[in-house]
Amino acid sequence: MIKLNRSIERGLTVLEVVHTSGASSLAFLAAQTGLAKPTLLRICATLENRRWLIRRSSDGCYQLGSAFPHAYGMPDLVDRLVAVGKEEIVRLSEQTGLGVDLAAAIGEGRTEIVDTTRVFKKHGVYPDAVGFRPSPILSALGSAYISALSPSARAQALRELVDRLPREDTAVLPQLLQVIRNITEQGYAARAQGHWGRAVEYGELPSAIAVPILAGREPVGAINLVWNAGDRSVEDVAKDHLARLQSAAKTIGQNYQEFA
Repeated sequence: MIKLNRSIERGLTVLEVVHTSGASSLAFLAAQTGLAKPTLLRICATLENRRWLIRRSSDGCYQLGSAFPHAYGMPDLVDRLVAVGKEEIVRLSEQTGLGVDLAAAIGEGRTEIVDTTRVFKKHGVYPDAVGFRPSPILSALGSAYISALSPSARAQALRELVDRLPREDTAVLPQLLQVIRNITEQGYAARAQGHWGRAVEYGELPSAIAVPILAGREPVGAINLVWNAGDRSVEDVAKDHLARLQSAAKTIGQNYQEFA
C-alpha cells in the first residue's frame, strides 16, 4: 500500500473547509480540522503563496484565491483585485492613519467593497464594510468608479441602474455630469454631504475620498480613504494624502494587469 503524503492531505483538508464554509478564521479552521494553529499558519501561508487562498485584510479570514481551480477555468476578477490590493491598502492605511476600502467593479455601473482596513476603535467608522455595495452616485467609491467609465459605458450603466436606484440617488442624477467634472478637476471623488449609507448603524457620519483603479484604460474598481467626518475636513485629507491614494490606485492597477 502506498503511503499517503500527510502535508498534502492536510492542505486539501483546509481547502475543503474553506470551499464548503466560505471565509474562515484560523480558529474556525483549527476547530474543523483538528490541526494546531502553527501548523495551519504554515499550510495557509503555502496556499496563499500559490494564490489558492487569500487572507482578508479586514478580519484575517481565509477565502479561496484567484488561482484556485474553478469549473470555468479562469481566475475570478474580484479575487484578483483582492490579491493585488491587499498589501497596498494596508500600507496606505498605515501611512495615513485612516481606514481604506477596496471596491471591485461588479457590472452595471456598481462596485462592491471586497476588502477594508477599517477598525472602529482606530478609525471611528463602521467597520463591517466588506460585501457592501456603495451608492454609484453619492458615495466616494461609486462616483469615482462611474466617473472613470467611458461616456458610452456610463450611459449604459445608468440605463440599467435608473429603475433600481433609491430616491436619494435619482434626485441628483441631473447633476451627475457636473459631479464628474468636479471629480476630474479635483483628482478625487468625495462622499456626498449628508449621505449616510450604512454609517447610521454606528451613529457616526463618515467622510471619504476615492479614486478609480485603472487596468490600462479600463476601470476595475476604486479605492478610498475613510474617516470620522468630525475629525478632519475633506480638503485637509486630500491635501495631505491624495498623492498617496493615487499612487496606491496606480500600483494596484498595474499589478492587476500583470497578475496571471
